[in-house]
Amino acid sequence: MAGEPGRSGDPEPVAVGLLPGPDADSTPFWEGCAACGRRRMPPRPMCPHCRSLEATWEVMSGRGRIWSFVVPHPPLLAAYAEVAPYNVIVVELDEEPAIRFCGNLVDTPDGALDQVDPHTVEIGEPVEVCFAPEVDGIVMPRWRRAS
Repeated sequence: MAGEPGRSGDPEPVAVGLLPGPDADSTPFWEGCAACGRRRMPPRPMCPHCRSLEATWEVMSGRGRIWSFVVPHPPLLAAYAEVAPYNVIVVELDEEPAIRFCGNLVDTPDGALDQVDPHTVEIGEPVEVCFAPEVDGIVMPRWRRAS
């Protein structure tokens, strides 16, 4: 029967990922509502504030402040146990404090998760986004102390 997986002539299923990745066109922008001016995350067709379908893209600074953080300790997933303890921070954006992102505070974009001593992390500390090198097609935002 046509359409059954494994039949000759049928296309192979393709996995489609919805993971964000910065590129020259998308890195500095953010979706906002053209009607009420509020920004939204995740991007979506309708503004959750005023229900407008009009969207606009804005240039963002990539800066924010540490709103909260945790320091995971073992026992953890095996892949993370070797680098514990490390920090996981929640950042509120300068332009829209109601929008927050999780990530790690690092000194360099390709730094290890335990690169920053978790005892030095402070709520309210200014940070800026940086991007870890691509691994298996995935680019993750990280944060470094703002200069």
